[in-house]
Amino acid sequence: KALWVVGTNPAASLPEADSVRAALAACPFVVVSDGIRDTDTTAFAHVLLPAAAWGEKDGTVTNSERRISRQRAFRPPQGQAKPDWWIVSQVAARLGWGRSFAWTKPAQIFREHAALTRFENNGTRGLDLGPLAELDDHDYDDLSPIQWPVGPDLEGSARLFADGRFNTPDRRARLIAVCHRAPRRQASEDFPLVLNTGRLRDQWHTMTRTGLVPRLAAHTNEPFLAIHPDDAAIDGVKDGELARVTSATGSALLRVRLTPDQARGSVFAPIHWNRQFSAAGGVGSLASAETDPLSGQPEMKHTPVNVAPWQPGWRGFLVSRVRLQPQTDYWVRTAAEGCWVYTLAGTELPADLAAWAEALTGPAANLPAANLMEFHDTRRSLHRWVRLEGERLEACLYLDPDGPAVPPSWLVQRFALAEVPAEQRPWLLCDRPPDGGASGGAEARGRIVCACMNVTEQSILTAVADHGLTNADQVGASTEAGTNCGSCRSEITTLIERSQIEANESPRA
Repeated sequence: KALWVVGTNPAASLPEADSVRAALAACPFVVVSDGIRDTDTTAFAHVLLPAAAWGEKDGTVTNSERRISRQRAFRPPQGQAKPDWWIVSQVAARLGWGRSFAWTKPAQIFREHAALTRFENNGTRGLDLGPLAELDDHDYDDLSPIQWPVGPDLEGSARLFADGRFNTPDRRARLIAVCHRAPRRQASEDFPLVLNTGRLRDQWHTMTRTGLVPRLAAHTNEPFLAIHPDDAAIDGVKDGELARVTSATGSALLRVRLTPDQARGSVFAPIHWNRQFSAAGGVGSLASAETDPLSGQPEMKHTPVNVAPWQPGWRGFLVSRVRLQPQTDYWVRTAAEGCWVYTLAGTELPADLAAWAEALTGPAANLPAANLMEFHDTRRSLHRWVRLEGERLEACLYLDPDGPAVPPSWLVQRFALAEVPAEQRPWLLCDRPPDGGASGGAEARGRIVCACMNVTEQSILTAVADHGLTNADQVGASTEAGTNCGSCRSEITTLIERSQIEANESPRA
């Protein structure tokens, strides 16, 4: 009747996530050990155990090519955080199993792990670290990267089965003929499209860490649904508008992104958003928990869905120095310098609009009881609130049925300032910067493409047009985009191709 969750976020990441949340809510005792305080899963915890993050840990890591490397902490654990192994040993001791978990340092755990890989192995398991079980503390600390299995001479194995012997009782390979088996849930009249899920370049898992980094959030600031224009026309959804995506197990509200690169009959949505960063952007609720009978892998890549337009009765945005979870049908939170940006939409405005705005921008939102500026045009349904504490901007709330879905960058940039000049403050209630129209170049910079070097889409397009650049290497030499981790190079190539197509299609003078 108890559950201990260690370093994962199943309330967001598992399929049929609504059922997972219901199970966590019904569990009488939930313990969560994590390095992040606020996640979908920690919201259900009766006990939180603060765990050290990866940069605070000492031990080993093993990558997908079986290479074991020593990992050394580069900073001490913060606050009351402790390594996972220490937490496990302390819990075990309090349950009466202290002798079996009597570790005092990672080297002891590694030696125990290595010895267990050798126990009753006899060549039937590829994972064999047996010889490393004899390492003393000094040799463990100096361990060089090594690939398992490890031989008696402490040499690793770059290639498995090079001697023609396999991990079976007779050491011969077992070749098993398998037949294709279609997914258990197929597209139907009620759910005619197939949802594929996956990752974005600048986010990781459920965004508990990467979602806190403004530069990473600048690339894609909302959960979206990629759909072919022909399918969008059938479903009546439009580019840039919101759509409700429904499966047999749940639903989500996603921003439509039309693209001919998406295969007809299928749609795509990223996995990262959850209830800490959006009201209804998580795709875990949509995915089926049906699993492959051999691998146990759920059908995360094949979920029949229905797509329909969702037209809000109002929309707006909030920029605030504090993290909130607005009580609206649709909201998405994005990290920015010195603040959080919220995209908002709903079916009906609250009956007491002033009290609702106060809850988002005043002391109830853990903001100071700062000076309030307001603007209201009830005929056009325009409402704006601005909070300042002295000369420092604390919050801006805009409601505008025809206005921008996200705040202009010049407004967000005011939150990075210690004070807003007096002559600029009246403009905080306007939808244009203090110069009356131009934005000093900041507004036109566009979204970030290269997060490493902080290079925007517009900077790349300008360099391509001005210098006739034709490949990613030339763009890198000109702007530095794509010259560090390289993950944005494919997007740079796409921008070059788009620029060339637009140049060829533009009328010649």
